[in-house]
Amino acid sequence: MKAVVYKKYGSPNELIYTEVEKPQPKDHEVLINVHAASINSWDWDLLRGSPFLVRIGGVRKPKFAILGADIAGRVEAVGKAVKQFVPGDDVFGDISGCSWGGFAEYVCASELALSKKPAHITFEDAAAISQAAVLALQGLRVRGPIQKGKKVLINGAGGGVGTFAIQLAKLFGAEVTAVDSAFKLPKLQALGADYVMDYRKEDYTTRGETYDFILDVMGNRSIFDCKRALNASGQYVMVGGTMPRIFQMMFFGPLISWIGTKRMGLLMHKPNSKDQNELRALWEAGKIVPVIDRQYPLAHVGEAFSYFGEGQRIGKVMIRVR
Repeated sequence: MKAVVYKKYGSPNELIYTEVEKPQPKDHEVLINVHAASINSWDWDLLRGSPFLVRIGGVRKPKFAILGADIAGRVEAVGKAVKQFVPGDDVFGDISGCSWGGFAEYVCASELALSKKPAHITFEDAAAISQAAVLALQGLRVRGPIQKGKKVLINGAGGGVGTFAIQLAKLFGAEVTAVDSAFKLPKLQALGADYVMDYRKEDYTTRGETYDFILDVMGNRSIFDCKRALNASGQYVMVGGTMPRIFQMMFFGPLISWIGTKRMGLLMHKPNSKDQNELRALWEAGKIVPVIDRQYPLAHVGEAFSYFGEGQRIGKVMIRVR
């Protein structure tokens, strides 16, 4: 089968489109004929081996030769212990919790990581939802659903997680402020953001306004600056960020939360089909939609990663496999 592999950390130039052996499912796995996949920030970090934390399990060379966690496709075969799926089922899911390998014609994954794809939804849309939408959902309700009327700020709102977070926060009844580059702001308003902010012209941590909840997808500011933008009982959740900011959050976040009324923490992503199915219901009801920026064929994954790394995307960058 065809796949995109890499043997060492580095730039998109390390990605090679080549022939590899087709995998075989274990007892609790299904073999998926992949139709579409999407790139996430985690893929980008694993490609570069940075921040260093992503090298756990593969310090000198990548643990997984094939990247890609968000996938959608058709079940071709099942392991002898699989109960939820049969050959011919269309599925989607985030397979980062059990394996990687989505940038290939076939991949094996645990049945627990997968959900059934509605017939009227495209494979591309399905592959856009699993990781980014689940991260947005888990981040926003880390301490329970946001109450109606609360002020929510999303920093880095123009990417995959952010575009879903805007829609979900509005479903919760929140007043949403979206922060990102100027050219992305019209799209963020169209998704439902009540207010938008060009981060190059305004600093949300110094403008004097405070928020009930901050979802930080970028993690590019000191947590002490972000703390200033929270109201007296506000919550701050970091979804992604630079290594210094992640370590800062891991050390000072619990301390800030312990000694005061503000809560600050780092989201620990938990891939699961329960959250996927909840999002699927919202998706089928037309309450959320994936935002797809560009699509590339499997043979051009390197080009797709180069575009992803430029930071100019709005929403998701997709890979068409079939």
